[in-house]
Amino acid sequence: MDLRKLKTLIDLVSESNVSELEITEAEGKVRIVKSAPVSMAAPVAYTMAPAAAPLAAPVAAAPVVAEVVPAEPLGHVVKSPMVGTFYRASSPGAKPFVELGDAIKEGETICIVEAMKILNEIEADKSGTVTQILVENGQAVEYGQPLYVIE
Repeated sequence: MDLRKLKTLIDLVSESNVSELEITEAEGKVRIVKSAPVSMAAPVAYTMAPAAAPLAAPVAAAPVVAEVVPAEPLGHVVKSPMVGTFYRASSPGAKPFVELGDAIKEGETICIVEAMKILNEIEADKSGTVTQILVENGQAVEYGQPLYVIE
């Protein structure tokens, strides 16, 4: 994300009643959080993940932190084919379809996305080992949102 655009967003959050702003774009995700007001003026702090040094900024009434997250994890990413609610298991008490480190085969059911009261089984589109589970059980997911990483 362009630093001028990031600075503009931080200024808007600093000057408004908004306490938190999260924006996802093709090149990554930015989360800006405004802390509680401080009695004396404090500098605005910027942090960029994975490893960037803080940038100097003008003095503001409340510190604001911006976090940039990489757009795509390493490995093959299984994405949600629809908007809905993500479930790792077929029912609340059941064992999850897959766990971290499980070897899976292409076509194997790995989760369910509920959309409009219909439970849609999501199948692995590649064989491999599950290295990351990127969504919490019961969390709302968007179309194209990464769910799992398979290597």
